[in-house]
Amino acid sequence: MLEGFTPWPPDAAARWRAEGLWEGRTICEMLAATAARHPARVAVVDGERRVAYPELVALVDRLAARLVQAGLGYQDRVVMQLPNSLAFVVTWLALVRIGAIPVMALRAHRETEIAHFVGHAGAVACMVPGIVQGFDHRAMARAVAARCPTLRTTFVLGEPLEGQLALAPLIEAPGDEPRDGAGMAAALAAVRVDASDVATMLLSGGTTSLSKLIPRTHDDYLLNAKACARVAGFDEHTVLLAVLPLGHNYNLASPGMLGAFGCGGSVVVSPAMDAATVFALVHAHRVTVIPAAVPLITAWLAAPLPAGCDLSSLKVIQNGGARLAPELRRRLRERFRCTPQEIYGTAEGLINMTRLDDPDDRLLETSGAPVCEADEIKVVDDQGREVPDGEPGELLARGPYTIRGYFNAPEKNREAFTSDGFYRMGDIVRKRGRYVSTEGRRNDLVNRGGEKISCEEVENLMFRHPAVHQAALVAMPDPVFGEKACAFVVCKPGTALALAELVAFLKAQHIASFKLPERLEVVDALPTSLVGKVLKRQLREAIAAKLHEEAQGRHSDAARGREAPR
Repeated sequence: MLEGFTPWPPDAAARWRAEGLWEGRTICEMLAATAARHPARVAVVDGERRVAYPELVALVDRLAARLVQAGLGYQDRVVMQLPNSLAFVVTWLALVRIGAIPVMALRAHRETEIAHFVGHAGAVACMVPGIVQGFDHRAMARAVAARCPTLRTTFVLGEPLEGQLALAPLIEAPGDEPRDGAGMAAALAAVRVDASDVATMLLSGGTTSLSKLIPRTHDDYLLNAKACARVAGFDEHTVLLAVLPLGHNYNLASPGMLGAFGCGGSVVVSPAMDAATVFALVHAHRVTVIPAAVPLITAWLAAPLPAGCDLSSLKVIQNGGARLAPELRRRLRERFRCTPQEIYGTAEGLINMTRLDDPDDRLLETSGAPVCEADEIKVVDDQGREVPDGEPGELLARGPYTIRGYFNAPEKNREAFTSDGFYRMGDIVRKRGRYVSTEGRRNDLVNRGGEKISCEEVENLMFRHPAVHQAALVAMPDPVFGEKACAFVVCKPGTALALAELVAFLKAQHIASFKLPERLEVVDALPTSLVGKVLKRQLREAIAAKLHEEAQGRHSDAARGREAPR
């Protein structure tokens, strides 16, 4: 068993195996079974490349063998930061195939975050793109390697720097058969992976400081994907458009890529998120489902439909990350003649989904119900007592795909889990039967269109600025992203600070761009409690009121501008 991993209680694990919830097979065994059932089905479409299931299995096996030959092996942690592509799919599966553990970094992460993941996971390798939009991930990886002694190998999807390895040839180059074939067969023959092993590590939302690592086993993650796929109506005719990052739990297995693969469906990789690209891909590939998020949905609803573009294949548009307003769900249904499906959950486990045949009061108003009958949920007050249905409280969850602990984080685990194994979701909800409706959260973070920003992390960096005396980061309402980050700062005497200066300073700290504050309020003092705790609720209310006043002023100015001259 991996050191630092918290297993489920033996009696619960035995029950879930007996009930068939845990099937006792690995993710790549699932993929091989799908290839045997659907040998002619296309698994992945990436640009002009169409890869059927048997070819996908062959690509995965070839890369898996070459990774073993390159020195990777069982339980080695590998930080993976690759863009959506066939290479992402093959690489993630190949790591899982040999029992190595991909740690799923996101494309916006920079040196500070990547070094944290490498150090905390004890990663021996990382996988990065080359230069993307002017940013050199290779140089970043070299800087991380200088800071992290465990990191010995960097694979680059592009032209590597000296001492780094090119990933693409390992995936695509056919090799010299039969000599190479025999060597690869020998490398794979030595691989032993069990369904109870950790398959991958996801990232927590990072509600306090940098993200924690979430270990997911083959057994529980396959259940996660299968249960979500069932509720989403996936089958062998499903064509899923991967627009959001595949490194997210949502797009990876809720139901995402693994949900489609389990059914024999197809995954189409989108090179961009704009409406024109998405509409064209739906038309060209007869896409049936798109996992999306509030900002994307808002943009697609506002975009014109190109002449001759047929979206009639589209059955479902899913929303995850942040709650989609009921009015937008109605507009989705009317505009695209498809079913909106809300997906609310956590990378730590519990996934709730609305059902495709739900009545409107559930489909349009709620955040869904758990996807598995074995999911246990309860809503509690601040003292941990269950509240009656319809009353607000914190959502707690326990079940066969909800973890029992973060990786190697005993102190965080004491905070995040109850003594009887329930995970504290941190969200305030109202429960009616098995359906929940989200109303906010307890934790101190900003939910920017599904990307979670740790206020504490950004505040710690803001304090490094020479002009900052006190700082607080809070969520401010935004009509597109739901929330954006607003920084409140008390400057040191004789100093001043502008937003552009603060943003430039934070960029130099090598953090993800989505974490940057998008408004700065310089104030004389921050409101505090008697014990000196910053009263962030007052700050959130203050910026919300100020934004409302500004909006009213703009409306008044616009109305005056429309008045006819007297």
